[in-house]
Amino acid sequence: MTEEYDVEFVEREDREARFLVRGVTPAFANGIRRAMIADVPTMAIDTVRFVENSSVMFDEQLALRLGLVPLTTPPVGEFGEDDTVTLSIDVEGPATAYSGDLVTSDDLVRPADENVPIIELKDGQRLEAEADAVLDRGKDHAKHQGGVAVGYRHLQRIEVDGDLPEFEEEEPRIIRGVVEDDGELVPTSEFDHDLSNRYPGKQVRVEDVPNAFVFHVETDGSFTIEELVTRAAETLEARATELEEAVQL
Repeated sequence: MTEEYDVEFVEREDREARFLVRGVTPAFANGIRRAMIADVPTMAIDTVRFVENSSVMFDEQLALRLGLVPLTTPPVGEFGEDDTVTLSIDVEGPATAYSGDLVTSDDLVRPADENVPIIELKDGQRLEAEADAVLDRGKDHAKHQGGVAVGYRHLQRIEVDGDLPEFEEEEPRIIRGVVEDDGELVPTSEFDHDLSNRYPGKQVRVEDVPNAFVFHVETDGSFTIEELVTRAAETLEARATELEEAVQL
């Protein structure tokens, strides 16, 4: 039997979003979170060959910086885990070498941001190198972690129980995330995370909504939020299928 899930975006941008998922268990929510961090393959520089490096940094330091430059990841099926894409850089000082100076051999794999500083070169210094980018997963190296900030928490429902007793002093009541108020989803940032601002003079009750979780996800630009979540769900499905086939043997 197919499970029915309900997904609703609360805040949505290309690289950052909050969305609500109803009808999932805590175990499934955590599985999606872990998959977005560790199981979705992304492209990253793995090998660097230096032609000239007369900067103040050692080759190893520059190779680390190049490896941490987020790269766009092509659609599924375009590249396998044994394929490589070559990127090159050639900058002479006085100038700052940026990620945007990387020239790619395949436009599907390019720096996700062009303004990531790599090294400041003084007069007469030069950086010339060639690098190979490969497809791998965050569980093998953090540079392949497309979901740089992934978390979730229970959706909480607010119920107003009446007015505060007379002469009772109102105190701040801090809550963070997204709350459900009379069927409306409200980010707590709208009332400075303090329930006393939204419900002045009222007694309120906060309770978790069963099997409803609000995800806050941010990517490094390797792909959009939608692609990250979809690919994470696909990895879970592949694992479940693999386990089912193994049990039937």
